[in-house]
Amino acid sequence: MHSLLSVGNGSEQPSQLIVIKYQGAAAKARPYCLVGKGITFDTGGISLKPGGKMDEMKFDMGGAGSVFGALQAASLMKLPINIVGVIAAAENMPSGRATKPGDVVTSMSGKTIEVLNTDAEGRLVLCDALTYVERFSPVEVIDIATLTGAIIVALGQEATGVFSNDDDLATRLLAAGDRSHDRGWRFPIWEEYHRQLDSPFADLANIGTGGAGSITAACFLSQFAQDYKWAHLDIAGTAFKSAPKGATGRPVPLLVQYLRDRAGVL
Repeated sequence: MHSLLSVGNGSEQPSQLIVIKYQGAAAKARPYCLVGKGITFDTGGISLKPGGKMDEMKFDMGGAGSVFGALQAASLMKLPINIVGVIAAAENMPSGRATKPGDVVTSMSGKTIEVLNTDAEGRLVLCDALTYVERFSPVEVIDIATLTGAIIVALGQEATGVFSNDDDLATRLLAAGDRSHDRGWRFPIWEEYHRQLDSPFADLANIGTGGAGSITAACFLSQFAQDYKWAHLDIAGTAFKSAPKGATGRPVPLLVQYLRDRAGVL
């Protein structure tokens, strides 16, 4: 998992892959998988963020927190399905050991990635986790991440950005969001956007060369989720707020409603 590990190279804290399993159905029943971005603090690394509001980057583990919250709720409700939660955790810090812009890393899938911006780190930890979950033969996979500032430009703090390679899964997530009033809005991941990730030195770059930053980030992730039904929730605008400062708990209501629907619980 050299992509995940590259993000934590500059930190004194070792990167972690956390796996949580909930078994509410027969052991042989295929699970639903939730994958969370767990950046415990995000300085941006060598591509250092501005100082203003950097204190809020302790919230960059909102996707991971949502996985914990959804699994706890599923356990308390004793949902009759199996769920696997995978959290890719790292601290993104600058140091003499930190990954540098221009470095090329090899992901767990074998695809190589040119790291053009170390502050686009969430996708680097998630891509290895998305490869890892293949071993569980999941029914569906949803990743949750405070991934891009661009989603805040597009949707503000009202709606979660929804991306998917499967129309039925996207429809179910949007319906679960409407029912729980934890709403989302779907974006495209067309091939035209993927071209922004072309790299002369690796299989793909970790940032796009044009606009649509949230879409190109989702396109990056989709290249590691081609063997199963997958959706990506960009919660950078909904997981926390600057004023009043604090985490919101979203999108746990959406995820729990989705899991209840898949379990057939009214």
